[in-house]
Amino acid sequence: MRSLTPRGALAGGVLAAVLALTAGLATPSPLARPAAAADGLQRVTDFGSNPGNLAMYEYAPAGLPDNAPLVVAMHGCTQSASDYHAHSGWQKFADQWGFAVVYPQTSSANNSLSCFNWFDPAEDTRGRGEAASVVQMVEHAAAQYGTDRDRVFVTGLSAGGGMTANLLAAYPDVFAGGAVDSGLPAQCATSLAAASGCQYGDQHLTPEQWGDKVRDSYPGYAGPWPRVAIWQGTADRTVAPVNGTELRDQWTDVWGVGQTASGTRTLPGGTTESTYDDSTGRPAVALFSVSGMVHGLAVSPGPGTDQCGSTGTYYLDHICSSYYTGKFWGLDTAPDDGDGALPAPAGLTVTGTTDTGASLSWSAVSGAASYAVYRDGTEVGSPTGTSFTDTGLGAGTAYHYTVAAIDPSGAQGARSGAVTATTTGAAPECYTATNYHHVTAGRAHHSGGYTYANGSNQNMGLYNVAVTHTLKETSPGYFVVADGDC
Repeated sequence: MRSLTPRGALAGGVLAAVLALTAGLATPSPLARPAAAADGLQRVTDFGSNPGNLAMYEYAPAGLPDNAPLVVAMHGCTQSASDYHAHSGWQKFADQWGFAVVYPQTSSANNSLSCFNWFDPAEDTRGRGEAASVVQMVEHAAAQYGTDRDRVFVTGLSAGGGMTANLLAAYPDVFAGGAVDSGLPAQCATSLAAASGCQYGDQHLTPEQWGDKVRDSYPGYAGPWPRVAIWQGTADRTVAPVNGTELRDQWTDVWGVGQTASGTRTLPGGTTESTYDDSTGRPAVALFSVSGMVHGLAVSPGPGTDQCGSTGTYYLDHICSSYYTGKFWGLDTAPDDGDGALPAPAGLTVTGTTDTGASLSWSAVSGAASYAVYRDGTEVGSPTGTSFTDTGLGAGTAYHYTVAAIDPSGAQGARSGAVTATTTGAAPECYTATNYHHVTAGRAHHSGGYTYANGSNQNMGLYNVAVTHTLKETSPGYFVVADGDC
């Protein structure tokens, strides 16, 4: 696993940059801590193959209903899951609004300062390392709690924020939204040597170039994209404020909405919120600029509706970012209420699958003129009856479906809970081998001492027999790195 032990190229300015993200906390190795049962935080040890060597902790309020949302919250360097749970304020809103929280936790075994490795393609890209472990946690928790798959969100602080941006880019089919707190744009750095440049300076990229870093993280994905909240302090000397602007440029370009704010408002703690709306007038991106805040997570201790958390190292008394992030995601409201009053259809069931299709049925909703069927968050049909067959699907693949009723005026009601349909047939074939043997087999190529997957051109690391990866052939001759995802 990646270590930040100071040697060779890691010495001097690069190490200083990473240390700057982490200085000030002196905690024991996070994995040495037992689960904090007193506050309801529990450790889960059997969530998957865990290619990124992470620990999983979770919190769920008593009586959590089916189809509740799920939030993934990622700590900063030298912090832990229990530390983030105790200070960030997410427990308050999980109890109040009704959702579960998963806290991934890294350790000094992965990174000497217990940072998530947001700058390492072996850890932060689709199907690989720590990113794959986080998605395994989502799958485990979603099955455990009956989560609404259209309401899974991820947030993180500092290095956890950098990993959050990478997760949103690599898994837009998993996360409906995210929040990057004092973090970095997706794929800003792809090596430790480049990390300090991202932290401290302007990368001088256009919005389109930033957007391409997201689009290239999951080639061929056409949306929907996650809704992204960005939190940045104006006095942050660890992650320069320009990172907030670059994140804004990146995600507005992905959404195709431009970089001129649709609206601004003043919030507590010297905070200015700028929103960037999609074509329906709903905010797709929000930039929260906190005047005078240095590096950390904005909290606001107190009993008020819009207050939360407790202060500490890197937990700063300005504004309750968790409250405003949760409202931006819509956690305080029923899912997809739409403009109409029609309830969500009940009884959504998968009635059959083939290698290219899936059939669904549900109970009729009184007053409905038709229904909207969503596959992985995208509308794919509008039948007038209570059944639908989706076609043109990939073999051996899982798809998530929800349904909403539409009244005669065209107003859409609430969406149903999600069901999963897995098509029959063989899934895309996977191959596990050393980089050298992938190249000799024609699944990858090498250049400048590094290996790249054919088709996706993903960097697989050094061209030698000591590095092993799994490649998935998603279409003839097109391979993607799929470590832990096959």
